[in-house]
Parts: sequence; C-alpha cells; structure tokens
Amino acid sequence: MSIDSDGRSFHIGDYQIDIIVHGFPGKSVCHGSLGFSTIALIRHGDRIALVDVGSFGQRALLLEQLAQRGLRPGDVTDLLLTHSHHDHAINWTMFPDANIVIGQTELNWSLQQPWGVTPVPELYVRELRQWPTLCAANDGDEVFPGITAHMTPGHTPGCLVFVLDCGAQDIVFTGDACKNRAELLSRAANMTYDAAITRASIDAIWSFWSRRPGNILVPGHDLPMVQAGGTPRYLGQREAAIHAWYGEDLNETTVISLLPDSPAVRAERAAAE
Repeated sequence: MSIDSDGRSFHIGDYQIDIIVHGFPGKSVCHGSLGFSTIALIRHGDRIALVDVGSFGQRALLLEQLAQRGLRPGDVTDLLLTHSHHDHAINWTMFPDANIVIGQTELNWSLQQPWGVTPVPELYVRELRQWPTLCAANDGDEVFPGITAHMTPGHTPGCLVFVLDCGAQDIVFTGDACKNRAELLSRAANMTYDAAITRASIDAIWSFWSRRPGNILVPGHDLPMVQAGGTPRYLGQREAAIHAWYGEDLNETTVISLLPDSPAVRAERAAAE
C-alpha cells in the first residue's frame, strides 16, 4: 500500500483511490449548511467510480479534479451514493451514462419526503427513480468490484456505508452515517432521527474499520483516518478558507480561514509579500 503525504491518494493492490474533495466537519453560523462533503474517486481496471458527487458548489471543482487525472465525466462508469441529501447526491446529473447506485430503502424514503422542507433534492430524486442506469441496492449487495454496501441508518433511514476490500486492507466510506471524528468517538451524531439507531450504525462502522490492521476510514465530512492504538489518526491536512471582497475593488480580497494558520492563509500571505 502507498499513501501520498497529503492523505489524498492511496494505491492498494489493483485499486487507485483519490479523495478529490476533502469533507469539512463544520456548520455555518449564519448562512445555512456548508455542505462541504467528501468526494472519492476509485479506479479499478476499466471501471471508474465516484463515491458521492457533491452539490452545485462543487461542480467546477469536481470537473477540475477529474481533468487533472485525464478524465471527463463520460469516463466515470459508476456512482455510489451513500444517501440522497443534496450535498452528496445532486450532481448525479453530471454523469448520465454511469451506473447510479443508491440504497433501495433510501430511494423509497426520499421520494416520500415533503417538498421544500428537508435536505433531499425533491426533483432530482424523482428523476433518478426512473433513470435507466439506476441500481437500487440492498444490504450486502456488491455494487462495484470489491465494494459491498451495508445499511447504516440513523442520519437517514437508508444510509449506506461502502466497504472496499482491496486485498490487504479495506477502505470504509461512511458518508453521513458517521460524518466526522467527533461522531466516531462519541458514537453520537449531530443530525439523526434516532440516537440509538445511529449508535448501532457507528458501532457497525467501527467493526468494519477494525477488522484488519491498516484499514482506512473515509467519512462524509472529515479527513481520512487510520487507527493508531485504537485511536483515530488523520491522514493529510485539513484545508478550508473563504475569499471575501471587503475592499473597494475586486483586486482587494481577504482570506478567511476556517482553521488556525491554514496552508491557504500562509500561501496568500507569501504571495502578497
């Protein structure tokens, strides 16, 4: 197994995995949900999969990250959606020819949600229901070579965790069944319809993650992690910052970091010197 120093790329056996968007474990105070979710790319032979596809704000970034790897949307053969919320699923329309996997329970639930109330993108799931390449998955289904779907309700009734068996190690993609390190350690979630059900799902995630040494966990809104003595250890470095126009012309910008002493702020300072 090889892992890049930035914690974004893993080469394990016949699989190349790239975390093309790192999720962020935070909420906006004044402007609604951030929705900064993880997007992962998996390449295996002639198959190319994305685990979750982000929301509108990530479209240009997603295209850019694919292009950096010599890929276009038409090259992606499979989409694996952990659940139906807009920040994870809405960009399925960028990949109309791909096999699109979502949990059968999740799809049924999302179609029944009242319009204009929840994070479910109503018109997008209605269209997805009749899409010709839709693959509605159930617990235990193999949804991509080496990847098994596991029901982990709590955040939504039909959340799926995807476990990739790379041979020597597994990679566990948790989506929002366990969004970040704090949820992983506390076995509680910020957004759940039932705390006990969420705890049972996070317990299951720990079981998937712990069954082999060196397994990697990729949460829906945080950095990838490995275990060190039973304690989660991050791979890579978190980054999150905002450019703001507080001045009197567009050339004057302020970088607002969501982290102390972040690489983006240091780079901005260096460029200004």
